[in-house]
Amino acid sequence: MALRPLIRLLLPALGVAAGLLAPALRASPLQERDQRFHGVVSAGGVVASQDRLASEVGAATLRRGGNAVDAAVATSFALAVTLPQAGNLGGGGFLVLWLPGPSPAAARGCPTAAELAIGGGTAVAVNFRETAPQAATADLFLAPDGGVDRRLATRSLLSTAVPGTPAGLVLAQRCYGRLSLAAVLQPAIGLAEDGFAVGEPLAASLARAVPLLQADPTSRALFYRPPLQPGGGLRPYAAGERLRQSDLAASLRRIAENGDAGFYAGPTAERIVALMEERGGLISAADLAAYRAQLVRPLVGRFHGHGLLTMPPPSAGGVGLLQLLQILEPLPLESWGPNSAASLHRLVEAMNLVYRDRNRWLGDPDQVAMPLERLLSRPYAASLRRQIDPLSHRPASELDPARLPAAGVGGDNTTHLSVADRRGGLVATTTTLNFAYGNGISVPGAGFLLNNEMDDFSAAPGRPNAFALVQGQANAIAPGRRPLSSMAPALVFRPDGRPWLATGSPGGSRIPTTVLQVLLNRIVHGHNLATAVASPRVHSQLWPDRLSHEQGLSPDTLALLAARGHSLAASSAMGSANSVELLWQPGPAGSPQLAGSLGVVDPRRPEAAVAVE
Repeated sequence: MALRPLIRLLLPALGVAAGLLAPALRASPLQERDQRFHGVVSAGGVVASQDRLASEVGAATLRRGGNAVDAAVATSFALAVTLPQAGNLGGGGFLVLWLPGPSPAAARGCPTAAELAIGGGTAVAVNFRETAPQAATADLFLAPDGGVDRRLATRSLLSTAVPGTPAGLVLAQRCYGRLSLAAVLQPAIGLAEDGFAVGEPLAASLARAVPLLQADPTSRALFYRPPLQPGGGLRPYAAGERLRQSDLAASLRRIAENGDAGFYAGPTAERIVALMEERGGLISAADLAAYRAQLVRPLVGRFHGHGLLTMPPPSAGGVGLLQLLQILEPLPLESWGPNSAASLHRLVEAMNLVYRDRNRWLGDPDQVAMPLERLLSRPYAASLRRQIDPLSHRPASELDPARLPAAGVGGDNTTHLSVADRRGGLVATTTTLNFAYGNGISVPGAGFLLNNEMDDFSAAPGRPNAFALVQGQANAIAPGRRPLSSMAPALVFRPDGRPWLATGSPGGSRIPTTVLQVLLNRIVHGHNLATAVASPRVHSQLWPDRLSHEQGLSPDTLALLAARGHSLAASSAMGSANSVELLWQPGPAGSPQLAGSLGVVDPRRPEAAVAVE
């Protein structure tokens, strides 16, 4: 390998926004001056999230002495206020963290069995995926003809699983944060109580959501101004107008004062149960009281010498990400070039094989036995690699003939944030309501929307869900079960073990393929983090049998892919991979020392923002 490509591969971060770095770095010849996109550099920590105000909350938390966990939790609660279409109290998600030094968890009465010692610190994952109520049944959404009643599965209270976000965020902060929970929640409480100026993206989103949110009286009152005259229409907030949410502030305050008991018991829980009983939902007081977030051991992988940590099931996204990286690792992707027809053909064929495994095998590990060791083994990855025809697309009907053709792929109604702190701590967390604004139903007197995550189960095995995933019996609806998720927050470590970057994305079934392409661009193709995130993406998931692609691919490349048998479909923007990276430089004794951090938000989402400590 020539020296210049090797330098790009090993030390690309040193050239990002070089004028903001120390003089020793500015003089370094190892600077990336040839890439169009650049991130935001901080001498301390950095937060990259889907909303400017939320990112600023996270950065302010770092400035008050909080660590990456405090900042991630503070940002997440702020997103529940400022990003109602995806940020939430009524949904769920996953979080992966790494902190330097010994773990504080045991001293705080937290279990430590799931912790992983790596890179001179401690890593753990937090599973706060929603659970099916105890009254849920496998045929919950079946129509008389044996199909799926889409309205029940997505727009009714039957679609709501027991929320996990409050429990997960409180657990992470209690076991691994530095500040008090009340201090971490106070900025979100202030944003809800005092209000904030609605930005253009939220104003446009609320205007588009009128048909959904006006159907629920509580959502209508929360997110729209009253008519100017009797009988008049709803008035969406215009950009610059202040949105106040006093009921949400009260719900957040109960969590700040009582921890997760402030949500799963007391007034908030009573309001949830009253709504369920009044309008035919399934969640009971016992369901709420029984909910527990879990500290779980991250999945561990390696790719080109780099260590990777991501979520285990019920994250299908983490398993799929590691499978894809193992299939692709021996291939000469670097020589083929990023987004070449040769590279993209192999990527897409590998995606189809991995989604076949997802649909067949994966479910909630507490209820379903899965052959994870085999699925994540290198011999199995080699067997999948051998199934890829280098010259021709293998049709979905050949790979999985028992399945039915699926409908279109769903949207990007999840949110991901990444945080780095000045000590090198990293957090990647992804949360969701499933659809934008969930099922559109808000809890009276509590101020938040509810999820429609029950649609992530296999309502009828072999039938597609809203994200066109055609899944099997392992992900069927069952009491207390957590549905599969595509969310795949991930941390990456340098070959010498130093922590390096945190990434993830929204995007429904396209999440693991989005994260995959960010990592390939950064590690294999030598792009800096901003370029790795901004580059055009592709996606395929077996069913529907097509290659979806963003704008920006060469027409010649598309023609070559079509000639190999791919059915091409132009796609809207895929994902929003808000990511952070730790910057290292040689120390006085020649050993690497932390020089700061870098934040990147995905240009596909104009409302996303980086904030620095």
